[in-house]
Amino acid sequence: VAHDALYVSDSLLNDLFSYTYWVAGNLEPIPGDSKHKADQIQMKNFRTFDFGMVAMDCKVIDRGRRCLRLATMRLPYIFMFLLLFSAGGLLLLLHLQYLTETIHQQAPGGKLIFPQQQPLVFYYSFLVPYNLSLIKSLFSLQDQCPYCLDNNTHTSRPKGQKLSRVRQVNPLIHPKGNGPQITKNYRKLLLKNSALLRQLNSTPAGQASNHIHRLTQIQHSRRKLMRDVCAKYRSLTRTVSRRQVSRIYVEDTHKLLYCEVPKAGCSNWKRVLMVLQGQASSTKELRHEQVHYANHLKRLDSFDHKQIAHRLNTYTKVLFLREPFERLVSAFRDKFESPNSYYHPVFGKPIIAKYRANASRSALLTGEGVTFKEFIQYLLDVRRPVGMDIHWERVVQLCSPCLINYDFIGKFETIEEEANFLLRQIGAPANLTFPSFKDRNPNAARTSSRITQEYFSQLTLNERQKTYDFFYMDYLMFNYSRPFSDLH
Repeated sequence: VAHDALYVSDSLLNDLFSYTYWVAGNLEPIPGDSKHKADQIQMKNFRTFDFGMVAMDCKVIDRGRRCLRLATMRLPYIFMFLLLFSAGGLLLLLHLQYLTETIHQQAPGGKLIFPQQQPLVFYYSFLVPYNLSLIKSLFSLQDQCPYCLDNNTHTSRPKGQKLSRVRQVNPLIHPKGNGPQITKNYRKLLLKNSALLRQLNSTPAGQASNHIHRLTQIQHSRRKLMRDVCAKYRSLTRTVSRRQVSRIYVEDTHKLLYCEVPKAGCSNWKRVLMVLQGQASSTKELRHEQVHYANHLKRLDSFDHKQIAHRLNTYTKVLFLREPFERLVSAFRDKFESPNSYYHPVFGKPIIAKYRANASRSALLTGEGVTFKEFIQYLLDVRRPVGMDIHWERVVQLCSPCLINYDFIGKFETIEEEANFLLRQIGAPANLTFPSFKDRNPNAARTSSRITQEYFSQLTLNERQKTYDFFYMDYLMFNYSRPFSDLH
């Protein structure tokens, strides 16, 4: 810019001198003067005009050059200002995007709000940074649920101890007890079977050892624990978005909402939903491909806001989950140790490229052979080369249990017993029972706690601890014990 400006100034000076010579050459003598005097006057006028114009032009050029120097000196400041302004705008944009993906949790009993128009939605999310040490100080996994009958995922009371010592107030007999909020749907679920009500009301508390009463009590304790954990996160209102209900399947005939948690019996649950909807007469005739790619099941996010609110308020909301480490290993074995035309190229290739030193050309091209250690490195990396997947996403993210008040919380460890108990309560056909099919890799052993420990033994203590911290809210909210004694 300065070079061009000086070039223009020099050009202006040349033009000025040219104009000066032209004026001098066209001056005429005053009548009456002699030729010599006229020449002198002409030369004097020329000099006066010449030096006056040159002096004026030099002042202009000098002032222009000083302005250019000042402008040149200010250029870095202008550039820095524009850079800071752009960075501030980018941070503001990211902050607004962060707000649209974060919702502050409300305690039980809050009002669900569905704006008539598309709202600015705040998502409740445990992916946002939270003070893990503070949460761990508020809750201790060793004694997080003294009233839970299924602590350590087993449903047995201490040896020699009567059930009355650990029983909670029955919601049917004492609806105003100190348990979790007794919702209308939860009460309807228990009142569905009149025989159950008569049995609960006629059986002495100290002798109520039948499995129906035990399962009812387990549900009560699980819901109480979930509400206690969620009560630590409060807000005045809570807004449900389509994204937060996108994993929930709808079965209108029996008014059932099921939140899908992969690797926790979801394939068999889809079979049950298809039978309930009349798409099949039996779960046995439904193949894996039909269940996952041609099930014609409706998701809750396919409805408008008013219909979503109606179903959330009137349907039985169901959630089945699994021990987090075991579910993680099950997902890894299924997606990376078995042939898979999607997960190998989409996830395997970038994982190998980033976390494996001196990777072979074949591994980089196919994405096959991802190790469990590499998979954990990807999972814990805040700059993952590829995004998350529902098969290893946390339950608190998939199903928003602090936003949606689930009426039934089942566990994979006792899925057949609890699922069949639920089917009876919603009035499912008597011949419909929960299947136990193992669709993918039927010849491989089902992932157990022993297999899970074998995989996690490949990791360092620090990696195990970070993985445990990653799933900590799932462990805490659903009463799963620490998988390793050296974790804290």
